[in-house]
Amino acid sequence: MLTDTARQPKPGRERRAAERWRQELIGAIRQPEELLRRLDLPESLLAPAEQAARTFPMRVPVPYLARIRPGDPNDPLLRQVLPIGAELETHPGYTADPLAEQGARTGSGVLQKYNGRSLLIATGGCAIHCRYCFRRCFPYNREAGWRTALDQLEQHGAPEEVILSGGDPLLLDDQALGACLERLGRIAAVRRVRIHTRLPVVIPSRVTAALARHLGQIRLQSVIVVHANHPREIDAEVSSALARLRNVCSTVLNQTVLLRGVNDDTATLASLSERLFAADVLPYYLHLLDPVAGAAHFDVDAKTGQRLWAELARSLPGYLVPRLAREEPGAAAKTVITPDAP
Repeated sequence: MLTDTARQPKPGRERRAAERWRQELIGAIRQPEELLRRLDLPESLLAPAEQAARTFPMRVPVPYLARIRPGDPNDPLLRQVLPIGAELETHPGYTADPLAEQGARTGSGVLQKYNGRSLLIATGGCAIHCRYCFRRCFPYNREAGWRTALDQLEQHGAPEEVILSGGDPLLLDDQALGACLERLGRIAAVRRVRIHTRLPVVIPSRVTAALARHLGQIRLQSVIVVHANHPREIDAEVSSALARLRNVCSTVLNQTVLLRGVNDDTATLASLSERLFAADVLPYYLHLLDPVAGAAHFDVDAKTGQRLWAELARSLPGYLVPRLAREEPGAAAKTVITPDAP
């Protein structure tokens, strides 16, 4: 039987775990030339990639890179991270602020988009720069950080649920995230904290023992919403990280964005749902693309989305079928789309 001392986390082990994910973050590939070289991709992709990366910088962590097929310019994981010339095209209706979030700001770092929930911009950084990101143009330099945002919630009243968003809130180190969660737990009105993150998928070593301890010790119910778009994003290490989160959180959900050339077929979406459930994660939303400038080439129209959703519903148990939804500026909640909706 393990003694209490043996059960305690080893400081040296925790330090090495923290250093590992930090080093993987620092080592992310930022230059298109290096990405193409490592993946043995055609040189013809370089000039448009470099041009598009000047508008929205490229960042690809090495653990994610390892899942991309070398030599395949059409790989669905590569498509999510490689800048291409189509990003520089302009399209009607595609804007820098597709969800009118600037109008939802109630103060530095706080967005009031939904009834009964406040969204807190915990950090402006991400471990990976997804080319379809609806916040690729977000003015993070206007936000003062999570401490100032929490000051406002404490002073002006908080709802029952606070959503930590970004950027990626798990880009905060364990100490800072623990301090943020502890302060949230002292606000009497708050009952739940929801953390939206892609880090457990792109750098699974981020799910450290210290992170799990912070999540497991707070008073609040904790919900983690991860973001995976393709079944090949969920390898054995990612599955283990997601299962560790499930051990300490009330609920772990996944949101997927429906993306042309990535997951716009039933077999891929069904396989994704199966892999998520095997890792104790429930499929939550299947989002239609937010019309952010630079991402029109990823768009899948609503009619196709409805068809794919209906096919999923016929082939999977109901708990594995995510809700098809879109987000509309000013709406109090996401709009769920049914197969018969216009």
